[in-house]
Amino acid sequence: MGRGKIEIKRIENSSNRQVTYSKRKNGILKKAKEISVLCDAQVSLIIFGVSGKMHEYISPYTTLIDVLDRYQRASGKTLWDAKHENLSNEIDRLKKENDSMQIELRHLKGEDITSLNYKELMALEDALENGLSGVREKKMEVHRMFKRNVRGSRFFHWKDFGGAK
Repeated sequence: MGRGKIEIKRIENSSNRQVTYSKRKNGILKKAKEISVLCDAQVSLIIFGVSGKMHEYISPYTTLIDVLDRYQRASGKTLWDAKHENLSNEIDRLKKENDSMQIELRHLKGEDITSLNYKELMALEDALENGLSGVREKKMEVHRMFKRNVRGSRFFHWKDFGGAK
């Protein structure tokens, strides 16, 4: 005995609508898996229910990005606009800048300096000397403040001077 045809229109009863959604969602997910396995097709299925919950299926050995890129090439539709491209370029630029800063930090610590030439080593030495003189100046300033406060008060707290006591 075959099933009767139903009219395709919105189901008004919310309870019946939810039951139908759940059954058909499971059915379409099952069909997506079957066509992927049986026909070696690349399938990507994303379903958002009324509640906002997402259900998805992506064929094994593929990614959503691969499927979307392939869709974009085949359809000629632009999925990623210039804004997204600019953000992607900015992320790449920041990653390179971060890598460069990590290398510079290692150099300042005296690590990985064998590849530096004479001019780079001189610049590194100047930067270290400038930094060291700044640290010494700050240390002397703290020391003078400490002496001034000790003379002016019988009670002081090491925590006021960065100490651990």
